[in-house]
Amino acid sequence: MNKIIKNILTKIENEGYEAYVVGGYVRDLLVGIFSYDIDICTNATPKELLSIFPSASSKNLGGVEFKVKEYHVEITTYREEIKYKGRKPVEFNYINNLVLDLQRRDFTINAICMNSKGEIIDLVGGIDDLSALKIKMIGDPGEKIKEDPLRILRGIRIATNLNFNLESSLYKEIKENKELVLTLSNTRIKEELDKILLSKNVKKGLNLLNDLGILNLLEITNWQNIISVKNLEGMYAQIKVNYNLPFTKPEKNNIISIRRIIGSEEITKKTVYNYGLYLSQVAGEILGIDKKTINKIYKELPIHDKKDINIKASDIVKILDIDYSKNVGIILKDIENLIINGKIRNKTSDITKYIKEHKSELIK
Repeated sequence: MNKIIKNILTKIENEGYEAYVVGGYVRDLLVGIFSYDIDICTNATPKELLSIFPSASSKNLGGVEFKVKEYHVEITTYREEIKYKGRKPVEFNYINNLVLDLQRRDFTINAICMNSKGEIIDLVGGIDDLSALKIKMIGDPGEKIKEDPLRILRGIRIATNLNFNLESSLYKEIKENKELVLTLSNTRIKEELDKILLSKNVKKGLNLLNDLGILNLLEITNWQNIISVKNLEGMYAQIKVNYNLPFTKPEKNNIISIRRIIGSEEITKKTVYNYGLYLSQVAGEILGIDKKTINKIYKELPIHDKKDINIKASDIVKILDIDYSKNVGIILKDIENLIINGKIRNKTSDITKYIKEHKSELIK
């Protein structure tokens, strides 16, 4: 039993309340995955929890959260959800019953509990479903999906990450209610897609999304030949997404750049110089080009930025005895390419000599 978790549970128990770790932490622990996100359920109210953990912050929908070293801890009070609006419960009651609290949760494998002694408590058949590699909804899957459509993508994401299968009735209800995905915010959709794309079982996830008709809804195509890399921008660069996902401007630019590199099917000096080492390495992994090869190209570049060129626009103007114009920028670009390709050395004397020798061509 983890000492940090045991200490938190014991603190709550010492005040006379029940407390159990529940959810993803226990699920992952049982399949050999380590997590730093800890969810705890208890019959202590949020007010009582704040008296036990004074430095904690209040959570929406009842509970508290805080960090202990690298762990993020969320503690919620047992509750019974009565009414949903959107995907949020707007009416709920705090209760003093673990079984009823577990019934409101999504999947059986997410409702396995662990007490302060490290003992596993399974009241919903989650252990059997873990053994069967199955994602099964607690209660009626159709009702649960309508309550919170995010459960559609969560179920697919968990099935992808754990290499599990969706239980038949859950699969059927997701397929019948797939359009509910479009009621989710673009941010929520992207968060789940991100996790699926970064999974080592990404192809399973994309096949599942496709079979259920969700890829069509999200206007995602060109996914069949995707190559798994650990870089999210590299994953999005390999597929086409017409749905309006909330990418930042740098993310969009990086995706476009990686797409251009993999479209060229090679990594050259010009590639590494124009796009930089990082994006070249991401694209190289997709193209199957060894990182060492790309690093060697980068190290051997005579310059890594146009600022490294040992001559300025003002020098060119003086040497050629011309006025500032667009032509000066064109000359600098020409010199930049010559240096990168090893045609001239990046020395002021060599560059000056080149300009003088090609003066008639350069000032046309």
